[in-house]
Amino acid sequence: MPLAAERFLAWPGYLWLAMILYLTLPLLVGEAARPLLLRALRHRATRERGAGTAQDGRPRLCAAEAAHHRDTEAPGDGLEGAAVADAASAAEAARARGGQVGAATGQGRRPGARAAQAAGRGSAEALGGDPATQDRSAAPAAGARAAEPAHHRGPEAVPGGPAVADAFAARPSTSPAGSAGEASRRLFVSRGVAIAAGVVATGTVGYGMRTALGPPRVKRVTVPLAKLGPQGHGFRIAVVSDIHLGPILGRAHTQRIVDTVNRTRPDLVAVVGDLVDGSVHDLGRAAEPLARLRSRHGSFFVTGNHEYFSGAAEWVDHVRSLGVHPLENARVEVPGFDLAGVNDLGGESEGQGPDFGKALGDRDPARACVLLAHQPVQIHEAVRHHVDLQLSGHTHGGQMWPGDLIAALPNPTVAGLERYGDTQLYVTRGAGFWGPPVRVAAPPDITVVELASPRA
Repeated sequence: MPLAAERFLAWPGYLWLAMILYLTLPLLVGEAARPLLLRALRHRATRERGAGTAQDGRPRLCAAEAAHHRDTEAPGDGLEGAAVADAASAAEAARARGGQVGAATGQGRRPGARAAQAAGRGSAEALGGDPATQDRSAAPAAGARAAEPAHHRGPEAVPGGPAVADAFAARPSTSPAGSAGEASRRLFVSRGVAIAAGVVATGTVGYGMRTALGPPRVKRVTVPLAKLGPQGHGFRIAVVSDIHLGPILGRAHTQRIVDTVNRTRPDLVAVVGDLVDGSVHDLGRAAEPLARLRSRHGSFFVTGNHEYFSGAAEWVDHVRSLGVHPLENARVEVPGFDLAGVNDLGGESEGQGPDFGKALGDRDPARACVLLAHQPVQIHEAVRHHVDLQLSGHTHGGQMWPGDLIAALPNPTVAGLERYGDTQLYVTRGAGFWGPPVRVAAPPDITVVELASPRA
């Protein structure tokens, strides 16, 4: 594909990869938390429904149940008023019918009924009231009480007492209003999780873009080498890797890296692979600022796996023309130590893989050795050849969290300094990026490694 077409497609295509990643992660967290959120909302609704009683002694209803009851009340005075009115009408009609039947038969009420009436009249008179009035008021009240729903009466009216009434009030609602409340809660949680995931993804990708496209940080690391002579004490190597010139990163990116390296005033510059993602024809001009690198002992380069996707032989020649010295399974002597470099493992398919014997076989073992090798996994060969320090890149530090967890699977070290036997390995996160122009929890860096001698 032409580089112009790659540049046109790279931004939206690569950014969507990052957006998908950082949408998926919070959505997974939200789905895991969904049952807890729903449970909390249900508990809150239950508390509102049974938190106390109103002034008339009835349990309070939650908003959804209250609305449901309002919708089902009869017109006029509401559900309770209608029930009282109906009960009063029924009692008056029964009294009228009883009077008519008694007049027709000449017998009136039965003896038992008359006895009950007399007893009731006696009780009413004892309380100082009118028996007829007591009779008439008792019937509507009893009817209204019977017509009233159990959970609308006080706890003393519910069989089993207050405990049963409280349990009844606190139980989850199975009414249409309760079902509507559950659906509303589920919708609220779903929308909340979706909105939160969108905010997290947008913020994370925006922050990651700013980090990736911003200037690389300068890190300084001191590494003591047991065999380093006094003349090598304090020797500073500017390590830069994974520049990744390509569809998104171009000449301005290279110039910014060169300016940053030159400000550190290094003794030597080491470019440890993955300089480009494209051919010399497309990206040769973008690499030209490398010719302005400045150091006391020169600049050196080893291939990375991406050079072998882009025409490694042409790039080795082009880099040499810019004044940067390729170390193709080779070694040079600098004050106090040997500097060696090996090809990347990606060159094995072209017969140009790493050759540690050629690079290190005939050197003086009493001298300290610093090796440039693109991939950290090459540390195992470095240990076997008694290398003191290996400088690598390749991992980008994971580039986008949790990519560091994935990068740790094939690589012994993802970023930083670690020791393997008598050999130390330093891995830089690199100055560029590959794929999405996003770096999260893995900022780009240029590292100044300062060597220290125990004999200084």
